[in-house]
Order: sequence, then C-alpha cells, then structure tokens
Amino acid sequence: MEEERPPGLRYDGDRPMWRATKAAVKAHYPVKSVNLASLADNPRLLRERCIKLQREMLEWFSDGERRLIQFDGTFLTLLDIYHTDPKSTYFKLKYSSRAPYDVYIRLMRTEIGKCRLDRTDGVDVEDWFNAWKQPDKLGEPPLIAKARMAISVLKAALTFGIMRRLPGCAEFRAVLDAVKFQGLPPRKEVLNADQVTAARQAVREMQHPRVALAYAIQFEGAVRQWDVKGQWLPMADRTPSAVHYKGKKWIGPTWANVDENLILRWTPTKTEDTTAPEIVVDLRACPMVMEELEFIAIEARKGPLIPDLSTGRPYTEDRFSEIWRAAAKTAGISPKVWNRDLRKSGSTEARAAGAPIDDLKKLMGHAPETPVTADVYDMANLEAHRRIAAARKVHREKK
Repeated sequence: MEEERPPGLRYDGDRPMWRATKAAVKAHYPVKSVNLASLADNPRLLRERCIKLQREMLEWFSDGERRLIQFDGTFLTLLDIYHTDPKSTYFKLKYSSRAPYDVYIRLMRTEIGKCRLDRTDGVDVEDWFNAWKQPDKLGEPPLIAKARMAISVLKAALTFGIMRRLPGCAEFRAVLDAVKFQGLPPRKEVLNADQVTAARQAVREMQHPRVALAYAIQFEGAVRQWDVKGQWLPMADRTPSAVHYKGKKWIGPTWANVDENLILRWTPTKTEDTTAPEIVVDLRACPMVMEELEFIAIEARKGPLIPDLSTGRPYTEDRFSEIWRAAAKTAGISPKVWNRDLRKSGSTEARAAGAPIDDLKKLMGHAPETPVTADVYDMANLEAHRRIAAARKVHREKK
C-alpha cells in the first residue's frame, strides 16, 4: 500500500524542506521552514523528522486541539481542513492525483472560499459549474472536465468534513448529490494499426526507439501509458527504487518483468492495492512488439523497459507527451488523439476482430467476479491474450 506523503514536505530542486502551513505562518509561528537536505537519502528519518515538525506546529498553533484550522462554516476552512489535516483522505491519494487536487483546491479557495455552506444551495452550485466550464477563449469547447473535477474535489472535502462531524457538511453533500451535472461526451478517437505503425516509425526517426516499443505494447497489449513507461514519484514515497534523480524516484516495469519466453507480467498501478489479477502479455504474439525488439540487442535488455537513451533515465511525463505530439503530427494523426488512446484503440481492434468480452476483461486487467487461485488467473490471462493477438493479426491481414 502506498505511504502517505509526510506532512509539510516540499522540494526546492533536489533539496527536501519542511514548511509550515500558511495559516501557521500568518499566526506568527516561529519556524517557517527547515532545511532537511541532510536526510535526503534516508526516507525513514526524513519522514519521522517531518512528522515531528508538523506535530510541534500543530500543538503550538491549535493549543492541543485535533485540528489546525477551526471550521467557521465557510468553504475556505472546509477546504483547508481537508488539505492540511494529517488524517485527511487527501493524504491517501496517490502522488499523481494530489497535484490536480492542489490546483482545484486553490481555485475554489479563491472563488467560493467566502461562501457559507448553510447559505448555499444547488442553484448556486450550478452557477459555479457553469462558470468553471467556460473556455479560456471565445469559440473553444466548454471545459466540462475541469468543472466536473472541481465538483469531485469539493465532494471529497465534504465527505471528510462528514467524517470530522463538521456542521452542515452532510446536508450540503446531499445537495451536491441532487444536482445533475453535465457529463463528458465519450471519447471516440481511436487509432488503427497503420497509424500506430506510422507513429512508431516517426519516433524511431526522432531517435527515441524505446518510445516506439512503448507504443507497440500499449496498443497490442491494451496497456495503460504509465504501466509501460513508469512514473516519477517524490523520494518520500517508500516504494523501493534504484532510479533516483533530482529529488524523485522512478517506479515502473523493467526487463526483469519479461521472462525468458518473452512473457511480460506486472500488476497495474491503478489496481495494485486491490485484488485485481496480474496482467500477462505474451510479447511473441504481438507483431509490432516483435518488430521493435529486433532493434534492441539482448545485452541491452536490462533496467527500465522504456528509458530515454539520450539520458539513460526513464522519460518524464512532460517529455513523453511532447514526443507523442511531435510523432503524431509527423504521422498525420489528429491532435485530438491522445497517447493514452492507444490502449482503447487496442481493445477496439480486438472487439472488431471478434475477441470475446471475457478475454478482453482479462487482457485489460479487470477483476473477476468470482475468486480463483493466482495460478489459474495467470494461465487464463495468458491464453486470453494469445487468442486476442491471433484474432487481431488475422483481422489486420484481411483489411
């Protein structure tokens, strides 16, 4: 299970620091920040030091109260409690999820912070939603995803408020449940095999051959992007990693996840804390993957599966996205198509090829309805992928 980030921990480049909250600083707490560079290579001591500093600040500021912020009935204090309380469900989010939550908490603190829960109704919320979905430029499509995300963060804060028995939170959570918010239209963008091949060719010409391998696995294995290229996390995360750079550590698939029979096994990051079965992909059954493996010498098959050969380190999120946009443009792929659409495109081709839904569930890593042993699932998933791969190969040849 992923450890929650130590409270107050921030990074200034490679240097870890503990920082007091804005409320504590405003109240003239004597310690605004502490340089923790000496503990950068010791996650356990770094965590313990942050917790100690946070406890001292809470004791000074709240005079023994459980919470730093005193709830006054406004959305501002509700959001601050949700964002700072060490017991908050906010700290149970994955690191990749906290960043957007931080953005929307800042947005709502500014725009609705002074509003009171007991003086706000569903009509007000509808007005907020309509304001948040307005595009940055006239004529552009509405930002429905942005507005819905803000509502989701607000619901999370209210739910934690209910846990803390804050007045009005349960009633206002019921108000939100009664409002029907505009939904997102389903994404229809998919790529065919020829487009994926063109994108692979483009990134090879851009001197990013391992990215071409990533595209092939995403498409033919119907795999999520981050389950191929991995993720960079703060050093405070306790997941073991031998890859560190600028105050962050990398976790993701390595060549150790590929056995001597070219079978790739891993547990999806989205479901690693659940009972979802391991995904198993026979790379030999994937023509595109095998084409890319021809470019990778046996002795080079070590370390992270998808490294940036120019740096020797795995790709960052921004760099991987930047390469996709350039490759898609070269390959003539619409800018509306995202890299993550490769997974959906793979499953779409599989359905067009007549793959059974049960096989697709196994391939996509969906949990079974009835429990069976891990060994049974391992074999079932492997055989499901082989059947799907064979059907897709025949489907492409027919086209």
